[in-house]
Order: sequence, then structure tokens, then C-alpha cells
Amino acid sequence: MSIQAQELHQSVLEDDLKGNNTKATSLYRAVWRWHFYAGIIFAPFIIMLSISGIIYLFKPQIENMIYKDYYFVHSGQEKLAVEKQIEIVKEKYSKATIGDYKPSFEKNRSSEIGILNNGVKETIFMNPYNGQILGGLSEDDKIFNKIRDFHGKLMVGKLGDRIVEMSACWAIILLLTGLYLWFPRTKDKIMGTIVPRLNKGKRIFLRDLHSVPAFWFSIFIALFILTGIPWSGLSGDYINRFATATHTGYPTGLWDGNVPKSVVPTKNIAKVPWAAENLPVPKSKQTSASPLPVENIINIVDKKNVEKGYKITFPQGKEGVYTVAVFPDEPKKEATLHIDQYSGKVLADLRFADYGSLAKAIEIGVALHEGHYFGLANQLLDCLICLVLIGVCLTGVYMWWMRKPKGKLGAPSLPKDFKLLKSVAILIIILGIVFPLVGISLLAALILDWLVIKRIQPIKQWIG
Repeated sequence: MSIQAQELHQSVLEDDLKGNNTKATSLYRAVWRWHFYAGIIFAPFIIMLSISGIIYLFKPQIENMIYKDYYFVHSGQEKLAVEKQIEIVKEKYSKATIGDYKPSFEKNRSSEIGILNNGVKETIFMNPYNGQILGGLSEDDKIFNKIRDFHGKLMVGKLGDRIVEMSACWAIILLLTGLYLWFPRTKDKIMGTIVPRLNKGKRIFLRDLHSVPAFWFSIFIALFILTGIPWSGLSGDYINRFATATHTGYPTGLWDGNVPKSVVPTKNIAKVPWAAENLPVPKSKQTSASPLPVENIINIVDKKNVEKGYKITFPQGKEGVYTVAVFPDEPKKEATLHIDQYSGKVLADLRFADYGSLAKAIEIGVALHEGHYFGLANQLLDCLICLVLIGVCLTGVYMWWMRKPKGKLGAPSLPKDFKLLKSVAILIIILGIVFPLVGISLLAALILDWLVIKRIQPIKQWIG
């Protein structure tokens, strides 16, 4: 074991032994070992997620620069009728299907028409004053779609989603175990606990640089990670189902008794707020030969005082509905509407005030996580949290690299007579229930550690 590792380890062991607390000493060493393993495995993923997260935080500013020729126009006197704008796109893309329409929400903003062109989803940007097509972007062309895919799935689909979710969950475990290791064992150990030690040499300073910032930002880091969990594939779906089952997501009774609803969730037909994703889509009742013009739908939506910037997704089939959704910076202004395509009747109108307690908390968390709840200050705070995460991971990996013996992994040793405390076992079970992937990976790690690493001598020697 290296000098730095001995100093850190021995100081804690001495504190515990003063009270003859062998259980505490043994537990400390075991927690340190698990903290080490988790850090070595998941630090690279946490760093990647933090870097991609920082970039995505500033999406509005960056996109406004990159796509300024698509987004912005010179304001004119009067905008063209919506149907005329759609007709121009139909003429230009004769084989495409119109899927949605986003009205110009500011005087200098373009309108956006979503199309499905030869199986490719594209957004066509139009000057709403003269009908000029400014250009188009496919979903794959949008830079931030790729960054989002990397941040959420590492660009490898379902497997990537599971890896990201597991990394986020283990980041919480790293934080908890790190706080346990950091917690001072004597009352006089302020230096190195809440203030870095600057005069104890490079190794001690590096250790404090790893632990002290993590302590000060621990609450922010935990909230930042937890607010991203609802987007994950496994835990996110579990949370959404729980919210639906407990009526803490969207409320029941949004439709009158005469309105039939399908078994199709709203997320299958349009991008909507998290709280509305599992909201069943109602059906239109045909009362005329053709659907209402989009202009009529806009008038209905505006009378409902829906925040500007909403998108209208067109009906799919004769029983389909117009779906309207908006994602403003303030979650309290979110809205999801389903409108009968023939009569214009609002079949469902879901607002933040209608959300259950869990949905409200998650929507606020989403806004905080994305950095748009309270503007630039939110972005800068999230950016700082990501930088702290990167710094903590880098210092942790560097400490390991500096202290590890040549040709060995250098993992902290587990006590020979170590027995898992009942309280720790219960905590592991709870974590496994709350975060399923953590439970699975914890079980696999314990089996690997106890049945393989401890019993195969060459591996045991390399690990230690």
C-alpha cells in the first residue's frame, strides 16, 4: 500500500480503535473498497455524462447561433394564413406527409412544419410573412439531438440507456459512500473535512480536493442526478407507472362520460411533458366529412390561453385528435390538449395545476436539470455542478493511479473476518428496490468479490 493510502487509512483506523470499535473499522474498510470499485468503473461514464450535459445546458444559446438563418426572420406586416403555409410545403415536398405545425411565437421567428419525407422526419422552417422556405433539418441533422442521444443512451440505444441509468444510480451510491468515508471521526478534524489542507503535501491536498468540494456540493449533486432519473428507460418507466397507479401523475376525469378514449398513451403520438406521457389519447367523433383547418385549432388554443411556443400534432386516422403541447421555461405554464378534429371540442386539457404531487415535483426537477427554470443562473449552477463532478472523478482516478502498486489494481483490502451488517444489508435491499439496476449490479459485484476474487489467488493478488 502506498504512503498516501496508508496515511488516510491509518488515521481513520486509529480513530475507530480509540473506542475499540472493530465493527466500525471493518465497515469503513469495506465501504472504502466498494467506493473504490464503483469509482473505477463508473467515473469515465460520469465524466462523459457531465461533459455532454454541460454542452446541452446551453442548447438555446448555441442553437440560436447555429440555426439563426432558419429560426429568425425580418418581421413583416401580416402573416400568411396557416393553411397557405402548409400548402406551400406540400407543393415543395409533394410526396411528404405533414405531421405537425409550430406557429411563429415571436414577431421575428419562423414557423415550423414537421413532415415525414421518404421515411425521414424533417422540420421545414418558413418565413410566415412571405412563405419563403428557409430550409429544412432532419432529426439526425440536429446537432443537439445527437448530443441528447449520447447523453441519454450513449448513441447505442437500449443498452446505452441502461448503462447511463446505472451510472447515474451508482453516482448516488458513490456520493453516499464518499460522505461516509469523509465523515470526521474526531471533533477536531475540521481541516480536510470542510476546508482543504494546503500545507500537508501534494497527496493530502489531492485527497481533500477530491472530498471537500463533493461535500459542499453533495445536496446539489444528489438533486441534479435524481432529477435526471425519470428520463431513464427502466426507473423512469417504473416511476411513471407508479405515478399513474397512485394518481400522483395526471388526474383522472379529464374527459366527460361521452368521450371514448383509446389505450394509446400520448407519448406515442406526440412529444409532451413527462406528466402527460401516459395520458390515454381520446378519440374524435366524426361529425363532418373533413377535419377542421389548423387555423381554427390555433384560435381554440389561443382562447385557452396556452403559452406561445406550442406545437400542434395532426390527427392520425379518422378517430385521431389534434394534440397540442408546450414546454415553456416555467413548468407552471406547461399544457397538453387533445382536440376533436371535427368539432373542435377540447377533449382533454392538462395543465400543471392538474398534475399530481409526484408529477409536479418531477416537472420542476426536469426544468432544473435542463437549466431553464430560472434562466441563465440555473444554467451556470448546473454547469458548476457538472464541473465539480468532473473534478471529483478526475482527482479520484488520479489518486488511485498515483498510489496503486505497479502491476496491480491496488484495491483497498477487505477484512478477512468481515460480515455484512444487518443495517447495511437492509440499505442494499432498499437501494435495489428503488434503483433496480443498482440492486442487480450490487448483487453481481458481491458475488464476484466473495466467490471469485477472494478464492482465485492470481486475481486476488492482482486486485490487492
